[in-house]
Amino acid sequence: MISVEGLKVEFGIKPLFTDVSFVVNDRDRIALVGKNGAGKSTMLKILAGIQQPSSGTVSVPNDTSIGYLPQVMVLQNDTTLREETRKAFADVDRIKENVTRLQREMESRTDYETDSYMQLVDRYTMEHERYMMMNEDDCEAEMERTLMGLGFKRTDFDRPTSEFSGGWRMRIELAKLLLHHHDVILLDEPTNHLDIESIQWLEQFLSQSSQAVVLVSHDRAFINNITNRTLEISCSHVIDYKVKYDEYVVLRKERREQQLRAYENQQKEIADTKAFIERFRYQATKAVQVQQRIRQLEKIVPIEIDEVDTSALRLKFPPCLRSGDYPIICDEVTKTYGEHNVFHNVNLTIKRGEKVAFVGRNGEGKSTLVKCIMSEIPFEGNLKIGHNVQIGYFAQNQAQLLDESLTVFQTIDNIARGDIRLRINDILGAFMFGGEASEKYVKFLSGGERSRLAMIRLLLEPVNFLILDEPTNHLDMVSKDVLKDAIRAFDGTVIVVSHDREFLDGLVDKIYEFSGGTVREHIGGIYDYLRTKNAATINEAISTQQPANNNAETHIDKKNNVTTQASDNWAARKAEQKRANKINKRRKELEEKIENVEKRKAELDQLLMQVENAANMQMVNEYTKIQAELEKLEDEYFSLE
Repeated sequence: MISVEGLKVEFGIKPLFTDVSFVVNDRDRIALVGKNGAGKSTMLKILAGIQQPSSGTVSVPNDTSIGYLPQVMVLQNDTTLREETRKAFADVDRIKENVTRLQREMESRTDYETDSYMQLVDRYTMEHERYMMMNEDDCEAEMERTLMGLGFKRTDFDRPTSEFSGGWRMRIELAKLLLHHHDVILLDEPTNHLDIESIQWLEQFLSQSSQAVVLVSHDRAFINNITNRTLEISCSHVIDYKVKYDEYVVLRKERREQQLRAYENQQKEIADTKAFIERFRYQATKAVQVQQRIRQLEKIVPIEIDEVDTSALRLKFPPCLRSGDYPIICDEVTKTYGEHNVFHNVNLTIKRGEKVAFVGRNGEGKSTLVKCIMSEIPFEGNLKIGHNVQIGYFAQNQAQLLDESLTVFQTIDNIARGDIRLRINDILGAFMFGGEASEKYVKFLSGGERSRLAMIRLLLEPVNFLILDEPTNHLDMVSKDVLKDAIRAFDGTVIVVSHDREFLDGLVDKIYEFSGGTVREHIGGIYDYLRTKNAATINEAISTQQPANNNAETHIDKKNNVTTQASDNWAARKAEQKRANKINKRRKELEEKIENVEKRKAELDQLLMQVENAANMQMVNEYTKIQAELEKLEDEYFSLE
């Protein structure tokens, strides 16, 4: 379907790709893997025809359609969600217009016996059959299923796209891509802004699709559940493994061991040859042999070794005080924004040493409860922090608190203690700060790089209670393995808010499910939770919850034996209508506030991208406050039911 031959891409002295060849076949499910900077996104752009290689060819048949979802995209602001998504059916609309045009032309003509009229009838028949096969009603139903599968509600369909945050707008583009039914789909980190149930819906969609898929993702479970082939970019080449990611990891380890042995043998051969040359360089009787060895040395092609494998690196948290038996106790904790309830009457107790996960749809209150625990926002009820609890908290805004005058290495060296100081370079390498990257100043780091650096700092702090809010968003698979192993070995207490099932699997032993304003406890890991609910996805699990018993009774008039339930229903409908009016009014208020905050946030984004403003702490602090305010407003908005 897509054939790549002799591909070469040069950006600097060292080529990004050299002599790369592979084929993407029908129904292939390919994971494109490699370290950050290896060229995964560049390869997708080349396959999509957006970027041209320095040399080599990419052959695509004329009738093959390719869809591409980049990490960053330009989005429209002048349409509703429904109108924007319907653009995926542009072909259907075009054929419909063509059928209408041909029909009008037939009606206007009277030369029924001519050849040109018969040709017109044939064209109309063919186009009409194509249109009927596409079935416009099915398109609408498919659009609704796709949007709801990706987390949208029916009430969102007529909202302007400008009201949605960047993550939700990425879902709109993903929906359009899936609905277009391309022959090949190229996906660059499609799960970055999806929650668990949306990821699992996407897995099911792609698994059942007849399309070929090439994807880049750091979600191991997602890759394993979809792909059956792995293309690794390493040392400017592409190695084709016709297996799933987990099997690829095993084969790659074996291959690297072979590389190391070959490299060591070659280095010994080079050393021996050089020693012979130096020893006999000035002896006339050995002149011929010396020249032979020199030519032999010049012909040796150095064996390249893949990047250093840091998956075996182990981090150990520094010693700290032992906390009380119950680090967190929530008693009837309730959080509302105005009249709108995020969650109510939360009762939970987390024991020392437990590792628990908060799961649920976006906007159900997971991060909000974390902020209550951290005393960042007010709440109702009692929330007790146990004796000697020392909390290490990771959230996206933690990256803004780093000292911008320090380098990456200095940032970690300042807090490292004991033997760990001897391994700083290894730790930085495990989190994608190897080599020259460790000497970069914090003020020049991207948002993702700052988040990773903040995570390393947290791992080296003496705490006994970790709270991690979406810790894997900017980590590759090796980094996630290092983090997961460190947390697993941590003898303190852990709360993880995450949609990454592979990361949670084997890490947590209790799940707290946030749904419909309530928090429910489930003993066991993430897959135990799904099996207990007899569900394949989180979305299915949440939908099995029974509605709360409102103790409503049907009153009977004993004298006339007439039920008054109809009257009760009328009163309930009236009350519900009143509540709906209040919600709609509040929704409009929030939409206006969110629009204003997002506008200011976009302005600050542009300003902070300028080098002269990188160290402007006033702007950084304002950006942090605006980000927190935006999250608060969006939490309330998405909690409106």
